[in-house]
Amino acid sequence: MFYRYLINRLLWAIPVMLLVSILVFSLIHFIPGDPVVTMLGSTASYDTIEAIRSKLFLDRPVIVQYFMWLGNVLKGDLGNSIVTGEPVSKVIFSRLPATVILAFTSLLIAAIIAIFSGITAAHKRNTIWDISAMFFSVLGISIPAFWLGIMFIILFALALGWLPAMGYVSFFESPIQAVRHLAIPALSLGLINAGYLTRVIRTKMLDVLGQDYINMARAKGVKESVVVYRHAFKNASIPIVTVIGIQLAKLMGGTIIVELIFAWPGIGRLVLQAINSRDYPVVQGVVLISAFIFVLMNLIVDLIYRVLDPRVELS
Repeated sequence: MFYRYLINRLLWAIPVMLLVSILVFSLIHFIPGDPVVTMLGSTASYDTIEAIRSKLFLDRPVIVQYFMWLGNVLKGDLGNSIVTGEPVSKVIFSRLPATVILAFTSLLIAAIIAIFSGITAAHKRNTIWDISAMFFSVLGISIPAFWLGIMFIILFALALGWLPAMGYVSFFESPIQAVRHLAIPALSLGLINAGYLTRVIRTKMLDVLGQDYINMARAKGVKESVVVYRHAFKNASIPIVTVIGIQLAKLMGGTIIVELIFAWPGIGRLVLQAINSRDYPVVQGVVLISAFIFVLMNLIVDLIYRVLDPRVELS
């Protein structure tokens, strides 16, 4: 049953990614005027323009262009960067580790804060703990991550001098420096995401804590910590996993403004640079891979459902 469900979901992912590929391919055709002239500028020579048009298959009928491009994509060839001439896949995957590290670290920070504050707010409803958690949640939802990042730069980098203001260091080069450079951007994104997650966890925990089996467990003398964390939180975790999975997919898709502020060499900053330089093959590649990550994360979340609760129907 499990393997049949997995195969079924993978098959459903095919038309989704096919539709995404059509939209991504159409990106270059939505540009007003000649996209090659837009890329190279009006001063480019006729021979250069025609060479790029041929390289991008723009001298072929649109339907032929699409299938040629799709065929290359299926072989792992996303084309070459107009600016650097490097393969797009190489450019993207050289930037992907930085985004992965930032996304996972910020989500880990968000999950730790949100789980503690959300469970505490639900368990101690209408107390100062609940009010404080909801105030924090509203701030997290309302404050932009880039503004919080700038405030952290002013405080921790400029005023106190504890952390570097921007830049990226690989863990392979220096783990300590890597953590120091990661701290402010990860904390900025983590706190913002924690606000929304706290509200979700509180809402789901309140629903579960009002159930009859929770009251029965308390009547039997089960420890409150066991009731809250083992029984209530476990059963509230399924919708929470959905939200966390979506948040991770969004972070993996690139946090453009935050990466730009902190000079973080991730795919968010890459796509912004590609847009500014009219490097549309890179833009197409980033959008396509981001969409694939989003579809993959949805599949993983659905599979986690089954692990958390075997009663979930797999159909």
